[in-house]
Amino acid sequence: MARTGRPREFDKRQTLERALELFWSRGYGATSVQDLVDALAVERGSLYGAFGDKRRFYLDAVRLYWEVYERHLTTALEAAPLLPALREVLTHPARLDELISDVGVPQGCLVGNTTAELVPRDSEATEVVTRSYRRFVEIVTEALRRAQAAGEVTDDSSPEAQAQLLLYVVQGLSLVSRAGLDQSAALAAIDAAVDGLRA
Repeated sequence: MARTGRPREFDKRQTLERALELFWSRGYGATSVQDLVDALAVERGSLYGAFGDKRRFYLDAVRLYWEVYERHLTTALEAAPLLPALREVLTHPARLDELISDVGVPQGCLVGNTTAELVPRDSEATEVVTRSYRRFVEIVTEALRRAQAAGEVTDDSSPEAQAQLLLYVVQGLSLVSRAGLDQSAALAAIDAAVDGLRA
């Protein structure tokens, strides 16, 4: 009778979620395979067997991050009126220090962090972040289209252009938040962006 391999002693999804937190807090370059082995309490061979190398593991974590974010974004923007929900979406990067206070916690948007760290040198990372940004614009565009039809949002510009502007706002705030953020100035900027959409 042929021997079968030892069964995996960990849940792949849970392991990926925990790795996501580590990558998010430290970044791709600063997280070693040994860091992952130690933090996840999983043998190196098991990690390689389940996820491949560190780069593939990281990109799987980014995909998981976006999957969760997209689900939350879609749900949030189903609200009516839309503008208060949009303000919450934009405010999130500016509120990181309120949401989480431990040293070394996740900061910024993991997709944005990946853009800064790996794009454009890594073509697969570029594809992952490009798709994520495209989906953000598509989801926000659809919400803005509904809000324009309801008379809540100005139709002086197309919903696609408005959504693209909001992508730049949320990613800019996310990136700046990693270096420290003047919350009052950030919130004033968010309010200016939201007020600019008001019909």
